[in-house]
Amino acid sequence: MRKIILSLIWVVVAAMPTLNAQQASPSQSTATQPTSKPKATGTRPFPQPKVQPTQATTANNNPRRDKTTPNNPGNGNTIVNNVGRGKTNNDNGDSYAEAMRRYRHERHDHDWWKQHYIVIVLVGGGYYYRDSGYWCPAWGYNPDYERYDYDGPIYTYGNLLPDQVIINVQNALKELGYYTGDVNGSLGVNTRRALTAYQQDYGLDATGAVDEATVRALGLI
Repeated sequence: MRKIILSLIWVVVAAMPTLNAQQASPSQSTATQPTSKPKATGTRPFPQPKVQPTQATTANNNPRRDKTTPNNPGNGNTIVNNVGRGKTNNDNGDSYAEAMRRYRHERHDHDWWKQHYIVIVLVGGGYYYRDSGYWCPAWGYNPDYERYDYDGPIYTYGNLLPDQVIINVQNALKELGYYTGDVNGSLGVNTRRALTAYQQDYGLDATGAVDEATVRALGLI
């Protein structure tokens, strides 16, 4: 009996290294597994913010400005733009009769004019507002500048100021022999007489004014 017990003990002792080796094998296999290397990838740049195109800040595209900004196009003229404040700037080109009907021969202060019209210019001795393709005297805008040779609408084209249009008309009439006075950009009596004579000869409405039909007939547009 004693021999049998000793034999069993010996068998157990002999079997223990094998069991230990089997238990250790999983951890060993785990420890010996090669560490996987991360796949190489290209360097990605940080996302750049999208830059919005900057708009030029002028009186024409800044509707929040409460004060008008005068621009000086030269020749002593001043342009006042009131975008965001002015309510009308219809440049579709009315007929002269319609322009006369729309013309406001009324006195208002500069705040009223700036609230109702987008572009107001100082040309020579008076302020003009632009409406429906015509320049018209802005009576009362500045009482110190109310010297107008002609109290009525003056047709414009190509973004020209009133005096620049009149200069072109005077030159054209001079070449045709209708006008002999100075080319001064003033729609005075002599210029209006020349305009009336030309309009009568060419079957136009004899308004004595610079209207679209006359400007076209003179070949200016």
